[in-house]
Amino acid sequence: MNNFGKTVLAALLGGLITIGVYKVAFDEKPIIIEKPASPVASTARFNSGLSDNINLDFSTTASVATPAVVHITSTITSSGREEQMQQVPSPFRFFFDDEQLREQRPRQERRRQGSGSGVIISEDGYIVTNNHVVEDADELKVILNDKRTYKAKVVGTDPSTDLALIKIEEQELPILDFGNSDNVKVGQWVMAVGNPFNLESTVTAGIVSAKGRSIGIFGGGANIESFIQTDAAVNPGNSGGALVNLNGELVGINTAIASPTGSYSGYSFAVPANLAKKVVEDLKEYGKVQRAFLGIQISNLNGTVAKELDTEITEGVVVREVNENSSADEAGIKSGDIIIKVDKKQVKSVPELQEIIGGKRPGDKVEVVLNRDGKIKNVNVTLKGESGTQEIVAANNSELFQMLGADFAPISDEEKDEYDLDFGVKVNKLYAGLLRSQTAIDEGFIITHINKEKVDSVETLERLLKQEEGGVLIEGINPETKRREYHGFGL
Repeated sequence: MNNFGKTVLAALLGGLITIGVYKVAFDEKPIIIEKPASPVASTARFNSGLSDNINLDFSTTASVATPAVVHITSTITSSGREEQMQQVPSPFRFFFDDEQLREQRPRQERRRQGSGSGVIISEDGYIVTNNHVVEDADELKVILNDKRTYKAKVVGTDPSTDLALIKIEEQELPILDFGNSDNVKVGQWVMAVGNPFNLESTVTAGIVSAKGRSIGIFGGGANIESFIQTDAAVNPGNSGGALVNLNGELVGINTAIASPTGSYSGYSFAVPANLAKKVVEDLKEYGKVQRAFLGIQISNLNGTVAKELDTEITEGVVVREVNENSSADEAGIKSGDIIIKVDKKQVKSVPELQEIIGGKRPGDKVEVVLNRDGKIKNVNVTLKGESGTQEIVAANNSELFQMLGADFAPISDEEKDEYDLDFGVKVNKLYAGLLRSQTAIDEGFIITHINKEKVDSVETLERLLKQEEGGVLIEGINPETKRREYHGFGL
């Protein structure tokens, strides 16, 4: 009996020590890694048969998914200028006198490489990936599963969802079809496919751990976080890859991991396919995302908040404030209302509501079910865009501007006053293209002249550039220094 007692005591102590070690090792709050490299998910085929043994085979899914997942490498050039003005290349020196050239010095360049993944979604070369995979890149290279290599251009980006659409010039490419991410269930098998650590065509499998997960990596505001959480292994290099279900359908774009080390530690997060599909369709058709807004300030409903509001329900989204003249204001939504459904979809959290509205465009109508003072109320809302109207506002997404790697916008009256200008066009957004690779122009730069010709609109800018062959000289204002600069590049 003494020996038996000692054995039991030793077992109990061992168990307590194990629990203690677990608490020390795992109770620290995980660090959210915002920009891991892209993961790609693939489908798995589950064959249980009639026996008691479960045969789980992902080979069919992998064979479907891997050909449509690409490896993306980016070249990023950072420049440091000894003076504020960039050196004007010699072919353009005839535009200036000696005084204009006197202070200019050569710039010093440093180049670094980035790596990620992407998913081919059309046979003619459109590829969806993460914005952080292509952000700040001067050049993008896409390597297919069969090792063919192409230069890629950026069609458009959406930092609010960390998604981007790029394109290569090729036909008859293998693709992954979008699945319905609303049908994804917690506990179902999924596969991730990508290029972690530059290891091409890597597949991992796991289950869906949660849906509608927000991890705070985008900083709030108009950003949308409603991730599919999985335990499929995702590492740096996987970003922008595919998450697929057992049927080989794309259900998510792998975007982030939760980790104290920077590498996989148990959970990864994917943008739902339904949201990704809407974003890339907008980028392809309009050149920019057509985002709709209810125009409300919101918070999650829980037990504590329910007591404050004296309501018996504990799931939904509380309307804290309604913006004046917003979609919600015009529809009669009030502060204190609890949103429980939108278009017949249950709303249990802020991320779920953001995902539903994020899938809409300005002018779309939605049915909102509210709980107001204990009574159910149905409200029809016509959504407005960022501009406060129901109009679709397309970007100038011409092939010329895609080649330049830039979006442009007219300057405001305030900017005209600030920089003492009567005309000009602002560089609104930069991505991989000629301006980034051949000049030191930054976002916000105001273009006033092209080869000494006045630029008074985006249309004028496009017309002047189209008539040029060879060298182009850009003159404008750097908003940081408020000084005039000159940049040259070749078309």
